[in-house]
Amino acid sequence: MLRLEKVTGKNVWDLLKLKVSDDQRSFVAGNDISMIEAYTAITGNGYAFPFGIYEDDMPVGFLMIGFDVDDYWDDAPEIAKNNYNLWRLMIDRSYQGKGFGREAVKLALDFIRTFPCGKAAYCWLSYEPDNDTARKLYSSFGFSETGEMDGEELIAVLKL
Repeated sequence: MLRLEKVTGKNVWDLLKLKVSDDQRSFVAGNDISMIEAYTAITGNGYAFPFGIYEDDMPVGFLMIGFDVDDYWDDAPEIAKNNYNLWRLMIDRSYQGKGFGREAVKLALDFIRTFPCGKAAYCWLSYEPDNDTARKLYSSFGFSETGEMDGEELIAVLKL
């Protein structure tokens, strides 16, 4: 059974070993960068929830949820303000194609709907325009592209 586990000093090193396939590297930041961004968001008066994705006791991926904007985010899209975002999602190359990404998105949305930072109207995310796998996965949950961009990535939103 898939579950989320907070990143801790006990599991961080195992999560840092997880990697996507070579052809996906341009679509998602490494877990090391994600954890640095989580740290800087939190120390910049923001919110970040980094999680390992586990199948029983085996780490199979990583995801991170954010809320609102923090002190260092200069050109934050308007949708980021007072809303949740699925900031990162990766499944290790050895575990792809087994439905873990779909189940991880469901678990992420379940967590978001507990409103750990207070009520919000939307969950948003962004992805590279040529990442058709991400587009199909997120649209299957009801995320709709807005036509707006976060840097070079398309923004999609889901009403909570």
